[in-house]
This record gives sequence, structure tokens and C-alpha cells, in this order.
Amino acid sequence: MSDPRFLVTASPHLKGPATTQVIMWNVVGSLVPIIAAAGFIFGVGALLVIASATAGALITERVLGKKGSLLDGSALITGLLLGLTLPPGFPLWMAFLGGFFGIAFGKLLFGGLGQNMFNPALLGRAFLQAAFPVAITTWPERVGGFWNINAEVLSLPFMGAGETDTVTGATPLGQMKFEGVGTDTADLLLGTITGSAGETSALLITLCGLYLAARNFLNWRIPVSIFISVAVLTALVHFLDSSYPTPTFMLFSGGLMLGAWYMATDMVTSPVTNKGCWIFGAGVGALVVIIRLWGGLPEGVMYAILFMNALVPYLDRWTQPKVFGTRTQEATP
Repeated sequence: MSDPRFLVTASPHLKGPATTQVIMWNVVGSLVPIIAAAGFIFGVGALLVIASATAGALITERVLGKKGSLLDGSALITGLLLGLTLPPGFPLWMAFLGGFFGIAFGKLLFGGLGQNMFNPALLGRAFLQAAFPVAITTWPERVGGFWNINAEVLSLPFMGAGETDTVTGATPLGQMKFEGVGTDTADLLLGTITGSAGETSALLITLCGLYLAARNFLNWRIPVSIFISVAVLTALVHFLDSSYPTPTFMLFSGGLMLGAWYMATDMVTSPVTNKGCWIFGAGVGALVVIIRLWGGLPEGVMYAILFMNALVPYLDRWTQPKVFGTRTQEATP
């Protein structure tokens, strides 16, 4: 029988226009303004760091991945996001190594696209955090014009720059945690601060994230629940002790915006149910507040998302809807 109306096939029976490639390349496009802002604020060194992390991810995908897998854009996104989480003065060979680790151990080891348990970009950064803790917590201030490059960026593998001392500064989170000094909200919104390339502008990142949400390329419940959780918990703590930062500072400082809009919403490593997304986002926000206020590090977005990634299979199981006509949820194989 040739009539397609009577063909019996496996689900899904209807396909939308948003293929994996369409979604991935829209994400890449939304990152372009953020990367451009990073270059404008921190100079060409930040762009070189992002390019190096991206090269590590792409080359690893090309050599170890499936044929043609570069075309889906997932490896490119991993490299770009990893580069945005690194200091603008980070050595290029370390950034390249992080891109390799993120793809090889964060994606391909699990079986490739759609099989990974953890966000590959954050897993690559977690590796760099453990392997090079000093370099990844050294935040250079912009000195000179756009073409000025910190000597450490071009240092040889396993060797220091050996040329000039790097002018460094504390991030807003570091100043607040260790010195009790706040940062003007306008500086946080515009990104005229010391920090990673992805802390360029909370306002710009939000606008780019809203574009993806409007196109239905991410589940808006995740970033919204993260922001609500962070705001409510911080407001409560600040009300009890005014020495703690305000909700505004906690929302717009650090990598929260980039993590909430681009990493926590990763379709592979986030829950598939709406209820699970609410719980997932609330958990990320709560962990961010706990780590920032009482942990040993000033920032906790990376660890919060990775920890909640590990709980996603359980959240999917606990929040799956009941099967029609039954009293219990469908058993998960």
C-alpha cells in the first residue's frame, strides 16, 4: 500500500523544522555577540584563548569522532563555551588541552552526541581547574589596547612566560568573598570588570539567551528557576545578615548568566520533563549560593551544574508523567 496515510512507522510521526544542526548553529550564532564583546573588553588575547579551546575541541572531534560529526556544530559549541569560561590571559596550550579533554572524555567516551552525561565544556573546565589551579584563577587586567597580549597567553607548554609580569586583579566575586567589597551593578551588566571572557556582559548574555528561548531552542524553565532560586536564597541570607551580597550582585556576577542560559540548558544533560527542569534549575541555583557564600571558591556555577547533571536520570524517572489509564508511572527500563 503506497498511500502514506496508511503507513505504520515508529514514533515520532511528526518532525519539526528544528533539526539538531539548526539548533546547534543558532546557538553558535547567538554566541557571536558575546565573543565579540569579550574581544572588545579584554583584547585579542581573549579571542585567541577562545580560538585555542575551540581548535582543541574541533580537532579532537575530527580525529576521534564519527565521520561528518563536525557538521552538527556540537563540538564548535563546546570549544566556544569552554573558551568563554577561561581567563583572557590563559595559556593557549592549556585551553587547547581543555578542548581536547571536553570532547574526548566529556562526549566521545560516552558514545558521542546525545549520549554524554555531563556538559562537555564544563567537564573540560573542571579538568583544567584540577590540573592548572593557579593559571585558571589568575585574572589579568586589560593593559594597553586591543592588540596587547599578556605574555602568559603565548607561553610554551609546561613553562612560564618568562618575559613580563602579568598585571592581575580580583574578580567581583573574589573581592566580595575575600575582601567584602561589592561591584557597581552597571559594571556587572556591561561587563567592564575583571573575570573570564564569558563575564563580558550579563545584559548581553541575557539578550542572547532570550533569543534562544524565543526560538524554543532551550527550556526557559531552567534559567528562570535558577534565577528564582538564587534570588530568593540570597535575599533570605542577606536579610538575616546584611554583610552577605545582595540578590542583584549574585545574579549578575560571575558566570551565572552564561551557565544558566547556555550550559544548564544543554538538551542532552538536562531533564526532559518540565517538572524535572524546575527541580534541576532550583538545585543549580541553591548549590551556586551555597558554594559562593560558604565554599572555598568564590564561584560555584561549574560544580553546581555538573552535580545536577549527575541527577538528571533520577529526575527524569521521578517526574515522568503517569501512563494514561494507570495509577502509577511507567516503569523505567
